[in-house]
Amino acid sequence: QVQLVESGGGLVQAGGSLRLSCAASGRTISNYYMAWFRQAPGKEREFVATINWSGDTTNYADSVKGRFTLSRDNAKNTLYLQMNNLKPEDTAIYYCAASSRLFGRFKIDAATWGQGTQVTVSS
Repeated sequence: QVQLVESGGGLVQAGGSLRLSCAASGRTISNYYMAWFRQAPGKEREFVATINWSGDTTNYADSVKGRFTLSRDNAKNTLYLQMNNLKPEDTAIYYCAASSRLFGRFKIDAATWGQGTQVTVSS
């Protein structure tokens, strides 16, 4: 089973940027659709972005479209989320997730999750 470890979170002022990383081990991420989700205090988990196994197709939540960029480096077995023009409402724990490409899509019920990294945006 693939193991995922997120990093890169921290405290940033509104309008600033952060780059999150998700390092995978145990399996090559070439076999997976990858995604980022987030969860703010007192709220349910929210979809952020997903990318197909080869990295040529991405999908973003409307709330982050135009500000966040999802990419993957299969050679480094790492997923990235570049976050620009951050807003206070982006404050959340961000989770990396992987879903087997054999499903033909990101299948949330069968996904593997990392432990999360905290992002805090101040105004």
